[in-house]
Amino acid sequence: MEWKIESLPVPYDKAMCFMQQRVEGIANKTQDELVWLLEHFPLYTAGTSARSEELLTDSLFPVYSTGRGGKYTYHGPGQRIAYVMMDLKARDKCNVRLYVETLGEWIVKTLKHFSIRSYFNPNLIGVWVNHNGSEKKIAAFGIRIRKWITYHGVSINVFTDLSHYSGIIPCGIKEYGITSLKTLGVNILYEEFDVVLKKEFNKVFCNC
Repeated sequence: MEWKIESLPVPYDKAMCFMQQRVEGIANKTQDELVWLLEHFPLYTAGTSARSEELLTDSLFPVYSTGRGGKYTYHGPGQRIAYVMMDLKARDKCNVRLYVETLGEWIVKTLKHFSIRSYFNPNLIGVWVNHNGSEKKIAAFGIRIRKWITYHGVSINVFTDLSHYSGIIPCGIKEYGITSLKTLGVNILYEEFDVVLKKEFNKVFCNC
């Protein structure tokens, strides 16, 4: 598994092209699987289940339609994105459901390292925390699979400007809010977070 970490924001359309090409390379066995850590410039994306009324304004940031599962979400500075391109065929026990659950376990264990108690909710796909008596999402999931190879992935709010979510109903869920590591009192940079992400990934995906 190769790891690629970007130091500058990656334009969304370029990231999509890169992932599609990488999936083909993995399928053809000419390129290795990849975990790609990056951030985007501020934007909204609409998954395959997004409804027009969940986009409250299109004047804040660019809006991209994407083939991943899910509804509307936000990407931008302070949010660590992990795009995982993995060949499920190469893992006898790893079906789609187990893959998504293992992604959840990965993020939960990463956050635990920073003393954040969280949980993966399979019904409201994502990783959640209980903050001041209310449930809030700290990590969103959006997955696509082609030729049994995964792409897209997970976005974790590290020091995200949460006001940027105001233009959408995040993931189509009105009842619950959004939070970040910074809001929870954990002030870290990507470099520290990435080290833990890689360490925990290698642990949880050893059985997938």
